[in-house]
Amino acid sequence: MARYLEAKCRLCRREGERLYLKGSKCYSNKCPIERRPFAPGMHGQGRRQKVSDYGVQLREKQKVKRIYGLQEKQFLRYFQVADRIPGVTGLNLLQLLESRLDNVVYRMGIASSRTEARQIVRHKHIMVNGRVANIPSIRVRPGDEIEVVASAREHLRIKAAAEAAGQRGISEWIDMDLNTLKGVFRELPAREQLDPSIREQLIVELYSK
Repeated sequence: MARYLEAKCRLCRREGERLYLKGSKCYSNKCPIERRPFAPGMHGQGRRQKVSDYGVQLREKQKVKRIYGLQEKQFLRYFQVADRIPGVTGLNLLQLLESRLDNVVYRMGIASSRTEARQIVRHKHIMVNGRVANIPSIRVRPGDEIEVVASAREHLRIKAAAEAAGQRGISEWIDMDLNTLKGVFRELPAREQLDPSIREQLIVELYSK
């Protein structure tokens, strides 16, 4: 699978807001979006042109795709599944993305970023319902139990992420014990519990053209 190997902070600058791709750095004054709040590249500080409706929709899709660390084909598949599920397509899409194992690990505070969470899963440091899982895209269901395997609980990165998460707080739809590094994906998040800056209806409109 193709991966983005360039500086992740460029993605935040391109979208004009923090996407929280670099863990603790995103919460500090070292975040480049604070020092250089303009798009990267030689024309980043140039005169802004009016953006079309299509451009606004495209930028929103790109932003959400980058937040969750997905490639274009992966993201399109999630939208297609969300469109087939009864209910509001935009909310279905966000709930599917939030149900990915790597995202749940990040939301539990076991990793400082989704990229780090994906690596932790790949390295077989996570168990789902008592069984080791190493596929980041596994869909976690309400009621599933997620925990760090015993051999990885003393890893410094995991302990540091858990400590930082304890200060920031854990997502409301997850029951988490940061001492034992065990948690339960209690329920799918409601829309008001998710990032209010995401305008998922624009993504629906883009793919519905």
